Amino acid sequence: MIVVRYFAAAAEAAGRETEHVSAGTLADLRQDVVGRHGPELERVLARCSFLVAGRRCDDGATTLPDGTTVDVLPPFAGG
Repeated sequence: MIVVRYFAAAAEAAGRETEHVSAGTLADLRQDVVGRHGPELERVLARCSFLVAGRRCDDGATTLPDGTTVDVLPPFAGG
């Protein structure tokens, strides 16, 4: 299982801060969580960055070994 941690607007759209997902790739994970949580999460994910095991990843083909943590980070404002 993959541990997905949502932050800020992503957590709000998903209705939770964490969940466990079975997914082979980052693209599979995105499809799974959108199927679970709907179009609002899909809209937010379009603007998010993903950290796979602590490293930024934009490649949907990236494989996710069992036990990987994926952080979903929407853009943050501040300064």
